[in-house]
Amino acid sequence: MRTNRRRFLKNSSAMTLGTLPMIALAGAKAAAANAKLSHGKILVVIQMSGGNDGINTVVPFGDEGYSKHRKELRLPTESLLKVNDTVGLHPSMKAAAKLLEDGRLAIVQGVGYPNPNRSHETSMAIWQSAILGDDDTLRAHGWIGRAIDQMQEDDSASLHHDPQMILLGDENQPLAIQSRKSTAVTLNGLSDLRLKESWEAEHGTTSNALVSFTRQTMNNATVTAQRLETAAGRQFGSTAFPSSRLGQRLESVAKLIKSGFSTPVYYTIQDGYDTHAAQLPSHARLLREFSDAMGAFLDDLTAAGLADRVCVMGFSEFGRRVAENGSSGTDHGTSGPVFIAGHRVHAGLIGNMPSLLDLDEGDLQTNIDFRDVYTEVLTKWMATNADFLERGNRSPLSIFGA
Repeated sequence: MRTNRRRFLKNSSAMTLGTLPMIALAGAKAAAANAKLSHGKILVVIQMSGGNDGINTVVPFGDEGYSKHRKELRLPTESLLKVNDTVGLHPSMKAAAKLLEDGRLAIVQGVGYPNPNRSHETSMAIWQSAILGDDDTLRAHGWIGRAIDQMQEDDSASLHHDPQMILLGDENQPLAIQSRKSTAVTLNGLSDLRLKESWEAEHGTTSNALVSFTRQTMNNATVTAQRLETAAGRQFGSTAFPSSRLGQRLESVAKLIKSGFSTPVYYTIQDGYDTHAAQLPSHARLLREFSDAMGAFLDDLTAAGLADRVCVMGFSEFGRRVAENGSSGTDHGTSGPVFIAGHRVHAGLIGNMPSLLDLDEGDLQTNIDFRDVYTEVLTKWMATNADFLERGNRSPLSIFGA
């Protein structure tokens, strides 16, 4: 049976307000249970919504097809941040290039899925659920949610009232972190926990069971916010995060981690990659925001001595067409790069960039199935199995080191 979305979102908001204060007040026992659940590892997912143009992100300047198909959108070779003699990063991605140079960034090339769907909604649902199909395919739970459910089944000591997944942002909760029994909550920012004063101004001091419960929740939320600020402010100094929305969201994630929160999965969304027109300036801004935010996040946790526990994954629902369109942009395509960053990755390019001359009806061919990337993340990073992904003949990618 399909869930009524309005009722689901209403219930999700109530759960968010009630659960987040509980995290901070649950104590060391709850934190230890979540840490045991994920073996202390943390996965941070950045969803690059809209369909990132991977060709102008990880640029195959040595491929003759690049200059053939990209005239107005071709990036000058001398401006690229060279990875090797044939591939370079977009010039806006200086922070990502530094991560690559420092051995903290892996780029998986040519990632997609069979029979690609160019609908934003359907393609994103496929990526978020790891279930192939068409627009009518029922996808009730996400790949992360199912993995966390499985991990809890394998660990009878886990505490189910702790949130295993947190969305940082004001978007609807993505399918990726929806599950049968694990807890996922939404937090727009740490300031969301400071609701007591405005709530009482609106509702006064009237007393009944519901109002009393909500007032206590607000009280707990205020205490939680103060505790977060105190803990994050006194530990390890602080990296200057970019002022972009993504930068501020990752700064909140870093504060939660440094404050002792043991939630194993954080999820956030960067929108705007649907670059059908005037792509060059908007794409440069988006990639700069993505690169700078990811770099600041990992630098901050490195300074705090916590970076070994954290892996960042950036993905988009599809890439763009190889040929530019008539509006100085690109249309919906197929495969693209996936970014995996952290101290435990095998840095560099993983897999081969699909040829820009050997196309499938104008699109890049897929060299790596996205479920193979998920398999590596789940088995090598989160230390659980990936059998539920229903993919045979998995190709080992060796994304992670010891």
